[in-house]
Amino acid sequence: MTMHTRSLSLLLPLLLACAPALAQQAPPLPDWDQLTPAQRETLIAPMRDRWNASPERRQRMYEHARGWQQMTPEQREQARRGMHRFENMSPSQRRDAQALFDKMRGMDKDQRQQLRDQWNKMSPEQRRQWVDANPPAARPSP
Repeated sequence: MTMHTRSLSLLLPLLLACAPALAQQAPPLPDWDQLTPAQRETLIAPMRDRWNASPERRQRMYEHARGWQQMTPEQREQARRGMHRFENMSPSQRRDAQALFDKMRGMDKDQRQQLRDQWNKMSPEQRRQWVDANPPAARPSP
């Protein structure tokens, strides 16, 4: 038995063991218009629950959805990456990010870049003092 044949004889059982798992992969889901009512309900139910549970946040949720629709695919991807980064931050890093975001919200592009440059030059103590002087706005609990 050659080395090649021996390798194939060892590999074949492994491939056969994996075949059922590969065959069970779900086919890609269709476009929205082709989803079944049950599939649509599965997607919509969490949003309906959040909407009904938080009447005071409905306007913000609606504005967020409208803003999302107006974004380009690139802007949406950038927003997803930012949220992923935010989710992985420590509480103090989140506070810093929220303070910076709140401060930058009313600035033009040049002013935002100037603040970013200033922030990057600050020591940790200077950053803490800046955040204490410019605390993030209170946010509702999720």
